[in-house]
Amino acid sequence: MSVASKMGEHTAEFWRKNLRGKPFIELVGARPAAWWTGCMPDDCPGRQADGTFTALPLPDLATCSREQVLDYFDNTWTLTEILFAGLRGEEAFFRPPYHHLRHPMIFYYGHPPALYINKLRVAGLIEQPLNVDFERLFETGVDEMRWDDMSKNEMLWPEIGAVHAYRQQVYRTVRGVIETHPGLAAGHAPITQDQPLWALFMGFEHERIHLETSAMLIHELPLEQVQRPTAWPALHPSAARPATVFPPQPGRDFPDNAALAVLAQTVTLGKPVNWPSYGWDNEYGQRETTLQPFQASRYLVSNGEFHAFVVAGGYRERACWSETGWEWRGFRNIKWPTFWVPDGPAGLHRFKLRTLFEVIDMPWDWPVEVNYHEARAYCAWRSAQEGVPYRLPSEAEHQALRGDQQRRARSLGVVADPVMQCDGVTLGHEYGWNLNLAHGSSCPVHAGAPAGAGFHDVFGNVWQWLEDHFNPLPGARVHPYYDDFSSPCYDGQHQMMLGGSWVSTGDEASIWARFHFRPHFYQHAGFRWVQSAGDGGAVRLDQAGAAGQVYEDPQVLNEYLLLHYGAPAEQMPYAFGPRAAVEFPLRCARWLLDAAREYDAPTGRALDIGCAVGRSSFELARGYGEVLGVDLSRAFIDAANVLRREGELRYFRKDEGQLGATVNAMIDPAIDRTRVAFRQADACSLPAELVDFDAVLLANLLCRLPSPKALLGRLGGPRGLVRPGGLLALFSPYSWLEQFTPPDAWLGGCLRDGQPVSSAAALKALLVAEGFELLREDEEPLLIREHARKYQYIVSHALLWRRIR
Repeated sequence: MSVASKMGEHTAEFWRKNLRGKPFIELVGARPAAWWTGCMPDDCPGRQADGTFTALPLPDLATCSREQVLDYFDNTWTLTEILFAGLRGEEAFFRPPYHHLRHPMIFYYGHPPALYINKLRVAGLIEQPLNVDFERLFETGVDEMRWDDMSKNEMLWPEIGAVHAYRQQVYRTVRGVIETHPGLAAGHAPITQDQPLWALFMGFEHERIHLETSAMLIHELPLEQVQRPTAWPALHPSAARPATVFPPQPGRDFPDNAALAVLAQTVTLGKPVNWPSYGWDNEYGQRETTLQPFQASRYLVSNGEFHAFVVAGGYRERACWSETGWEWRGFRNIKWPTFWVPDGPAGLHRFKLRTLFEVIDMPWDWPVEVNYHEARAYCAWRSAQEGVPYRLPSEAEHQALRGDQQRRARSLGVVADPVMQCDGVTLGHEYGWNLNLAHGSSCPVHAGAPAGAGFHDVFGNVWQWLEDHFNPLPGARVHPYYDDFSSPCYDGQHQMMLGGSWVSTGDEASIWARFHFRPHFYQHAGFRWVQSAGDGGAVRLDQAGAAGQVYEDPQVLNEYLLLHYGAPAEQMPYAFGPRAAVEFPLRCARWLLDAAREYDAPTGRALDIGCAVGRSSFELARGYGEVLGVDLSRAFIDAANVLRREGELRYFRKDEGQLGATVNAMIDPAIDRTRVAFRQADACSLPAELVDFDAVLLANLLCRLPSPKALLGRLGGPRGLVRPGGLLALFSPYSWLEQFTPPDAWLGGCLRDGQPVSSAAALKALLVAEGFELLREDEEPLLIREHARKYQYIVSHALLWRRIR
C-alpha cells in the first residue's frame, strides 16, 4: 500500500479505535458529582435562581479583587464542564464532526487546560509541567486549510478519564496561582500586558473562545449524541411559540427589513493599550477610516428573509457565488443552510431548525446562520433581483452602525463597555443584547433594543460576516506569550466577523472584539446587508499581497516548478552565472541523505516541511521508506500531487514579458513515487498525529513563518516531530520581512534590549534547549530564476542536527 493510501485510510472507521467501551463514569443522562473537576454547579458563580448559568462580567484589571478573579475562573471553568455535560455517551467525545475539518470533542476537553499550563509556564507563574505528553498533544488546534482537507482525526486519543484527571490537576494549579499571587492582593497595581499575570487572563479568555467553538461543534454532532444539560441556559422564550402557517410571510412571521441611511463620517478602530481589560493582540493599534454615505439593513437577515433565496434556487445559481464559494457548495452539495432540517420533501421548502441540543419549529424571525460564502451569495442574488448593489458591511461600516462606539469609549472609560459591568442576564435586561449567555440560543432579529442609529443587534445574537479579511490594525504587536494567536491568520484566507453571538462571553463579548474564521466555517454567524456604490474601506489582503497569497500566484508556481525541476541550463543559462547555486531542492535532499549514511541514522520516515512543489520530497524517497511533504500553499500541494500521480507536469518558463516556453517537469522513473505523499498544512500548527520522524527537512522556511518558534517548539520533546536519534536538516537565509513575520517574532536580525541578536545564534540556542546537538553547518547557495535576465541569488545557512533526548 502506498503512503498516500495509508494516509487516506477512511477516517470514519479509524476514529472508532478510540472507543474503549468503559468510560470512567456514566455519560448518558445527568452527570454525577464525579464529573465536576472544579466548582460544583450548585455553588458556583453565575448560577441563576432557576439553576441555569450565565457568564460573569469581564474583569476590570485595574480594580479586580482576588475573589472576583476566582469567581471569574470558576464561572469560566464550570461553563465549559456544563457544556461538555451535553455530550451523550463515549462516542460523542471521539466522533469527528461531519466535515472532518476539526478534532473531535476530546481535544477541546483537554486543550484549554493544557494552554493554561503552557502559558503560565511561559510567564514564569509556575515552573514545572503537569503532564508533558498532554501539554504537547493538546497544545495547538488545527486550522483547516480548505473544506476538502480531510486528513485529520486519524490518531488515538487518551481515554476520557485520563483527560478528566488532568483537568482536576490543572484546576488546582490555576486556582493556586490565583489564591497566592501577590499581584492580586488588595490595592494591586493595574494588570498590564507586560506583567506575568497577563498569562492568567489569557487562559481565561482562551477558554471562553473555546466555549463558543465547542458549542458550535456540539451543534454539528448528530442529535442522538447530545443532551441538554440542566444548568445550560434555556432557549430564548420565542422558541416555544407554536409553528406558524406556511409559507412564512414578511410582516407576519418575520419583520420587513428596511434599509436605514448612514451619513458620511470618520470612524476610529482599535483598543487603547491601557484599557483595563484583557485583549487579544489584534484588537490593539488604531485605524481611522472615512466612510461615504451608505445604507444598511435595520435587522440581521432572518431565516424568513433568507428563505426566499432558498426557494428561488439561489444555491443552484452559479452566478450568485464566488469561484471558491461555488466549489465549496458543490463539494458539500448543500442546498439550504446547514442547521435547517427538512420537514417534508425537498421541493416543499419546509424546514425546522436544529439548535444546540434539539430541533424546534422554524423561528422565521431568528437570524439565519450561514458561512461567508452563503452570505455573499445572498447579497449577489439580491443585487441581480433588484438591480441595486448589495454586499456585506466593512469593519468600519459596522462600527458606524454602533455610533462609532470605540471613539466614544476612549473618553467615557470602562462604563462604555457593558460586558465589564454586567453578567449575561443583566446585559439582556438592561441593554437588550443577546450576548454573554443572556440566553441559550439566538432570538428574533427585532427582539433586542436598537442602537442609537436604529440598527438592531449591532452586538450579540450572532456574529456578523464582513467583507474585510482579518488584518492587523496599524501599531498592533504580537504578544510574546502567544505570538501565533493572530498573525498566522493575516493571510487573506480568514474573513472578519464582529458583534459577538449569544454564546460569546468575556472579551469576545466586548466592544473591542475582532474575530475571524475561514469563509467556509460556521461559528454562530449571520449577516446584514449594505447598499453602497463603494466598498466601505474593506481591507482585502488578497489585493494587497498578503503573505498567504504570494505562493498561490500562477507565476510564482511556475518559478518554483522551474526551481525544482528545471534543467541546470534552464535555471542558469549563462556560463558566467553562479551555476553552483542551481537545483537547490535536490542538493538539500542529498545533503540529508548523505548525512543519514554518514551518521548511520534510521531511514524509515521523513518529513519535508515547506516542501513547495515536491522535488526534495521525491529525492528523499531514494533513501527513506516513507516521505511526507507538507506546505501551506494549495497551489504547490496540488502540483506536487499531480507529479506524484502522473510523474510529470507541464508548466510555463518565463523568458521575457509574456514570452517563454512550455516545458515539462518530470520525476526520475527510478524514484518510487508511491513512497511519497503530500498534504496541505500550516507549519506553525502541524497536526498532532505527525510525530517521531527519522528525519525532518526545513529548507528556506523559517523566515517565511508568522511564528518560527511555534514550529521549532514542535521538533523535540514529547510527541516531537523528530524521534530521538533522528536528524534535522535546516536551511535558512534569515531573510526576515514584516510581510511574513511580525518583527517581535523574528529569531534575530534585530536589536533586543539594545543589543544585536544573530538569528543563527538564537536558533542554535533554541534547538540545543529542545534536545538537539549540532553535527555540521555549511553555506548553501540558491538561485531562483524570474525570467531570462533576472535572478535571485541567496545564500542559506545549512545546519545538520541530531536529536539526543
